[in-house]
Amino acid sequence: MPNFTLKDEVFLRAAEQYPTPFHLYDETTIRNRARALNKAFAWCEDFREYFAVKALPNPAVLRILKEEGCGLDCSSATELKLAEVCGFSGDEVILSANAMPPEEFAQARALGARINLDDLTDIELLRTHGGVPESICLRYNPGGHFSIGNTIMGNPGEAKYGFTPEQLREGLERLKMLGVRSFGLHAFLSSNTTDGSYYPELAKALLKLGKELAVGSGLRFTFVDLSGGIGIPYRPEEPEIDIGAVGEGVRKVFEEEVPEGGVAVKTELGRWMTGPAGWLVTHAVHEKKIYRDYIGVDACAVHLMRPAMYGAYHHITVCGKREAPADHIYDITGSLCENNDKFAIERPLPEIRLGDLLVIHDTGAHGSAMGYNYNGRLRGAEILHTADGSFRMIRRAERAEDYFATLDGDPAAEALCLKKTNKPVTE
Repeated sequence: MPNFTLKDEVFLRAAEQYPTPFHLYDETTIRNRARALNKAFAWCEDFREYFAVKALPNPAVLRILKEEGCGLDCSSATELKLAEVCGFSGDEVILSANAMPPEEFAQARALGARINLDDLTDIELLRTHGGVPESICLRYNPGGHFSIGNTIMGNPGEAKYGFTPEQLREGLERLKMLGVRSFGLHAFLSSNTTDGSYYPELAKALLKLGKELAVGSGLRFTFVDLSGGIGIPYRPEEPEIDIGAVGEGVRKVFEEEVPEGGVAVKTELGRWMTGPAGWLVTHAVHEKKIYRDYIGVDACAVHLMRPAMYGAYHHITVCGKREAPADHIYDITGSLCENNDKFAIERPLPEIRLGDLLVIHDTGAHGSAMGYNYNGRLRGAEILHTADGSFRMIRRAERAEDYFATLDGDPAAEALCLKKTNKPVTE
């Protein structure tokens, strides 16, 4: 089920304090999920969750996760800098390379971060930009389809990420010559799955391969990074994955494959960690009746692009009408000049009147983070619902001067008063 732990009164109080649209995050939910994950893998002495920063790159949230013992998975210079200023360093950070600019390797090495290489060519770039550490991680792509039983979980053969098995062997030989003494294996072979067998099956594959590579290379195999891929139930009829059962499944695999121990577990969850802890809060501002009934809201794909980009489902409720019959059929739309700017299509909902407050669920991962400025639309604020029940703005809404701030040297900048005053530019 989508997360209904917050009552409508919480969203209504927040909307009284802050103009919509905004993303609301719940601190208690974030902490509880981090604690549940750590408990599920408590059997592994050297377990660590590296939260995928790309899912929710807000310092306030990252500091909460740090307090809960999590590290960060970064994939850019900006994310590395964000990790640094939030107090993360050393093996609390892992850099996942992906067509990485060379200087970002050097930045990660200066931070003492773990390095997860994506390609053979990364080895020389790392050697000349920061140097090769004694312990390294390599991303594995088995090709073809990744299946559990008769179910296809993912299609890594079409993914741009990772080493082939042959390249792993070649890569480890090169890395050994450059001073590497131990390695880990990483793989991301399925996305947004609620099948509890995914992590255990992935762990089994990585452990078998890692042991084989250790024998062939003479290097120590010290950890598996199961990456992300564990999903959340966006639809009301979908079940929540039992993270405790997942951890127990991985433990049993470890007992079978490495009974002597010595191999640790890492994860890089984003969606599972914070997705259910976020909601996009928006007002109904327009109604249109043509061939369908449309409700226009003050949010748009700028604030949540998953429905427009992927056709993704996000549950929607109307504050004060959760128990009312869903006897009206609406498209819920934004204001962009794109016909895919819709949060819902032909969705049964209670009757919506202008001014009603709508809550779009499960936006705490890949929501605000994927925002953009098409049509000159500006991204909204991010609000934290704290553990004591109060609200705190942790990112203000964009203003017009933010949109124009990169026009340095252009006459338009002065015409917009951007160089003469700090006052907001009105639309």
